[in-house]
Amino acid sequence: MDARFLGIDDLAEVPSVAVVIDVMRAYTVAAWAFGRGAEKIVLAGSLDDALALKERHPDWVALKDGPPAPGFDAVNSPGLLRSLDLTGRTVVQKTTAGTVGALAVKDAPLVLCASFAVAEATARLLRTRGSGDGSGDGSVTFVVTGEDGQAEEDLACAQYIARRVTEDTGTDATDYLRRAAESRAATELTEGIREGVHPDDVALCLEVDRFPFAMVAALEDSLMVLRPYSPYTAA
Repeated sequence: MDARFLGIDDLAEVPSVAVVIDVMRAYTVAAWAFGRGAEKIVLAGSLDDALALKERHPDWVALKDGPPAPGFDAVNSPGLLRSLDLTGRTVVQKTTAGTVGALAVKDAPLVLCASFAVAEATARLLRTRGSGDGSGDGSVTFVVTGEDGQAEEDLACAQYIARRVTEDTGTDATDYLRRAAESRAATELTEGIREGVHPDDVALCLEVDRFPFAMVAALEDSLMVLRPYSPYTAA
């Protein structure tokens, strides 16, 4: 596998396979939403878009970065989201970096959204589909969404998943998790610099393989929709 690690602004062409990484916290939150029973997640392009979707679909659950705000049901925190029952619900998610990254590669044939929480399932899906099903040329572009492509937690997760693709056993997550734990994002969450934070958020973002599914994003009726996908049960 030819792995490339790029920031959102570095994307010069549509990749054949894109893995969009946001560890702290968009795609840890998304994994927890599916873990709590959500059917799908609509990735909104702006706060206004998210609110418009919520207005058209009052039963949808809208969430955003930062503190609570009118029109939104939840914030982008895995610690807070894990107490919600989302069985059968549609979630609308708008975040500063994660959703932006997914929308930037919306035309790619295969788009995965990932964090440590779904690392192995993502790697397994890449092993079975990313380079061997005719969907691409064997290259995988990891989109490092945080800090203009410099977020240490996102780069560490991307590199860990890339290693897991080529080494399906024996890859130790310890050093990658240490880098994420020492990242600027982890510090800001721990010290309360960011709003809309639960004390357990960093620990939850550093849980490896918490969920047994990958997360696949695709356009559905002009909306970028994220759904869980199990690479363990697929033929």
